[in-house]
Amino acid sequence: MQANSRTVNSNQQYLHPKLTQVIRRHLQTTHRGEIAAHNFQAYGHVSAELNARPRPIILDSFCGTGHSTAILAERHPDHLIVGIDKSARRLAKHPYSLRTNYLLLQADCAAIWTLLLRDGLRPRHHYMLYPNPWPKAAHLQRRIHGHPSFPLLLALGGMVELRSNWQIYIEEFGCAMHLAGHRGRVLRVADTGPDLSLFEQKYRNSGHQLWCYVANIISE
Repeated sequence: MQANSRTVNSNQQYLHPKLTQVIRRHLQTTHRGEIAAHNFQAYGHVSAELNARPRPIILDSFCGTGHSTAILAERHPDHLIVGIDKSARRLAKHPYSLRTNYLLLQADCAAIWTLLLRDGLRPRHHYMLYPNPWPKAAHLQRRIHGHPSFPLLLALGGMVELRSNWQIYIEEFGCAMHLAGHRGRVLRVADTGPDLSLFEQKYRNSGHQLWCYVANIISE
């Protein structure tokens, strides 16, 4: 892969001044987004797979092409890895794999999170690897922690891991988690070891600093 990725360009140089206000508002409300038919259909594959072979699940939300999902499936052969992305174009770029312990869903993450919660299913680990950081200050509420569905992520629990090449994004997510009562760590992604996704490979080869936030959320 060519190492020609630009660093994140943003008109926001520090934590967003409305971060606390937005997070507290979302924490005091219940997300009730309408679930479209295609999301129910996609979730049906998860239900069918778990009914056939019950086992722990790992989520790979905003998985893009699903390369990371396949890598996680190789690392966790005794789990069902569920990759979720709303883009059919991105998922169509997924390479063929013989592994049978993962699913790729063309669906909205918030909808799948809602359905998992409805059925009492909780992931052991929840990865969010290099999602769109929406770097413009006006787009705070499009970021994972600024979106109304953030409480759903908290309710799912598990070992939550977010990675990004934009340090502010990781620090904001950490502050949001702290406001929600969860302690975690902001870390540099190690330069050694295999990359978890194509984005991670591209950013690392382009000389970007890579950051992650990790916290273990005990769901109620």
